[in-house]
Amino acid sequence: MKKMLEIARVVRSKNSGPFELVLDVMLKDRALYEALKASGQFSPARLAATYGIPVADIRAIIWFEPANAVKVVLPRYIVSGAPGDSDVYGAQQHAPLLTMEFEL
Repeated sequence: MKKMLEIARVVRSKNSGPFELVLDVMLKDRALYEALKASGQFSPARLAATYGIPVADIRAIIWFEPANAVKVVLPRYIVSGAPGDSDVYGAQQHAPLLTMEFEL
């Protein structure tokens, strides 16, 4: 099993407007990118389980080969800047990704 930080050089999150978050994972090299993509382990079901959300809330998983990266689009459950929002920029929402491990 390989931990996320063993295969990724960047793991981050950010707002995609006030209603959505984007999670970015940039893999260390093309071989790891291809292995993760082919494995099917970075799936909507697994991401939903990691975040404790419904699978339907994984709005998109976008594989971006030029950067050896994958993006995930999720809804923000509290609108950015609304009362109760503790992360206005969405920059702290990637933490659950760091718990993921993969058989590669």
